[in-house]
Amino acid sequence: MFVLAWGVLILLLVLFFNHWLKEQQNPNRQPHSSKSAMGQIEVTLKANKQHHYVVNGTINGHNVVFLLDTGATDVVIPSVIAQAIGLRSGRKNYANTANGAVAVYATVLDNVQVGDIKLSNITASINPGMQMNAVLLGMSALRKIEFTQRGDTLTLRQ
Repeated sequence: MFVLAWGVLILLLVLFFNHWLKEQQNPNRQPHSSKSAMGQIEVTLKANKQHHYVVNGTINGHNVVFLLDTGATDVVIPSVIAQAIGLRSGRKNYANTANGAVAVYATVLDNVQVGDIKLSNITASINPGMQMNAVLLGMSALRKIEFTQRGDTLTLRQ
């Protein structure tokens, strides 16, 4: 009984700390939407511990994790995620990144959603060399909305 109690305690601690670590990485796993006084849809995001804005959302109805990146011209999708959600690679292009020029493939997203903010017909790039589990939400999507940062809070408005 004593060993079983310790086993249950360790399991509960692992589950608690796993949840805590996920919350530290992505404090916006369930983004909250509201309406502004002017009738705009607003989604308020909190920065994570690295001061990045990470949020759960969807591309063409498939769940993804976005990392907001105002320095990215397009929405940039790792090829692993693109394949998993059924995106087709189009014309080959080259993009300048912090690591130099990389080959990317053009695609168009029917819809992108964060909270209740819905965007359609978004240009994107599929990056086969990208080794992360998040999609960069770049300016091809962000230019269609208004965003304001105050402290560690970012408000998106449509």
